[in-house]
Amino acid sequence: MCLLHHLGGASSRRPEELSQGLSTPAADLMKRAFDDVDPRRLVDYHTHVVGVGAGGTGNLVNPAMRSRRRPLKYLKFLVYLSAAGIKDLENADREFVLRLADQARHIADHGKYRLLAFDKHYTADGTVNAEKTEFYTANEHVFNLAAEFPDLFLPTMSVHPYRADALEELARWAGRGVKVVKWLPNAMGIDPSDPRCDPFYRSMRELGAVLLSHAGEEKAVEAEEDQRLGNPLHLRRPLDHGVKVIAAHCAGLGENPDLDHPDRRLVPNFQLFMRLMEQKRYEGLLFGDISAMTQRNRLGVPPDDDPGANRPARPAGERKRLSAAGDQHRDQHGSPGPGRLHHQGGAHRPERDIRLQSAPVRFRVEADAEGPGSRPAASGVGVHGQSGPGRLSP
Repeated sequence: MCLLHHLGGASSRRPEELSQGLSTPAADLMKRAFDDVDPRRLVDYHTHVVGVGAGGTGNLVNPAMRSRRRPLKYLKFLVYLSAAGIKDLENADREFVLRLADQARHIADHGKYRLLAFDKHYTADGTVNAEKTEFYTANEHVFNLAAEFPDLFLPTMSVHPYRADALEELARWAGRGVKVVKWLPNAMGIDPSDPRCDPFYRSMRELGAVLLSHAGEEKAVEAEEDQRLGNPLHLRRPLDHGVKVIAAHCAGLGENPDLDHPDRRLVPNFQLFMRLMEQKRYEGLLFGDISAMTQRNRLGVPPDDDPGANRPARPAGERKRLSAAGDQHRDQHGSPGPGRLHHQGGAHRPERDIRLQSAPVRFRVEADAEGPGSRPAASGVGVHGQSGPGRLSP
């Protein structure tokens, strides 16, 4: 079991001990990241909640994950249990939430966290594919948690657009004040560019709902057969319907075919995401969330290295790699400098840069309420203390 705890990153320390043992540079990094952020407007848009259905929550984990006959999946399940600090499987759903709330409360000026529901995998004909549903988190569950912990949590629904009752479910939760929809296309079997999604997008636009969609490769949830669905270019369809879209992780992992290139060559997903960010018609509509982007396997490439972008690429020797976890890169003159990912407008808008050097793991964005269909002058991507003028309708 000690090996499981090591793999899961479980800690024997309580959340109230979070600030103890941090090095001076680490503590300073955390402080600087929040220096100019108003905690009353601070919202974390990417907080997952999972459960096994204990206590009648309606959640589930694929039975294969809990079967000793599937040793690799079972090991993965045990690692997740350890990482979440769950000790009693019969009370797993409650233990998960109480620890999450405890952790949040012990973060200074924590703001609020959007808890993500997670719909099942559906086939093209609208039926559930139980085998490909690795886990399911019910809309009702996250809504109830937000009601129980109003100082900490906000609910985010998850509605698969292929469901026969998709429009009704969307309207139901929007009517209860839930205005953000979570998708993980690779794991749920959603093609965001599918015309069958158009009625869903029209309804989202009318309701003023925001789409938080995973983009890029998916590793945490089984999705190997459907990685193509994480192609950021598929998100053009909801954007063209006027739906505000948050591309999770800025598509910072894996490759996909360049759908704009005749050869459909493979291109890093991050570059495809940046291509969308630089298209003027998506200003005020497209946002990025950098949750998990400080992981070592999510190194980005600056936008002008995108071979599909409409400008000459820098010479190979002058390319700058975005850094992970606060590391620095060296510029073309050999001088160290902070890793930066330019906001829309690139070098012409340096004040809107995303500064990974000062970003802890979580991405947060200030969200101001607006009426359905409103479009501010420019979109914004924020890392803790940095946010652009674009706004999300929560």
